[in-house]
Amino acid sequence: MTEVWVLNFAHPLTEAQQQAIQTLTGQKIEKLLELKCQFAPQRPFAEQARELLDSLGLTPEQWQGVPILVNPPSLAPIACTVLAELHGRMGYFPPIVRLRPTPDIPPQFEVAEIINLQAIRDAARNRR
Repeated sequence: MTEVWVLNFAHPLTEAQQQAIQTLTGQKIEKLLELKCQFAPQRPFAEQARELLDSLGLTPEQWQGVPILVNPPSLAPIACTVLAELHGRMGYFPPIVRLRPTPDIPPQFEVAEIINLQAIRDAARNRR
């Protein structure tokens, strides 16, 4: 089984969610990086996204060579900014985790799917 690093910009992933990710990807989670993703509304988001990813201390070789899966931030403008910064560092859009609520009370979240953003981008290029 190959291995993947998960960059989690949202709530901590439960054991069940981590297991679902491994089942859906067929990859073992080698490293789970939990990132605090609260941006100051007064500061530019691009600057904060850069600082957040810089804080990981990954080398260019790691950004471009390690298989990375992303659980994006829940606030759309932050998610878009982080994904743009990731694309610049990685050279492609990383796959992302989509969580969905379950009907449980209190609500819980399960892994719904892994979305291959690069495949979506590549397919869209054929439609222009």
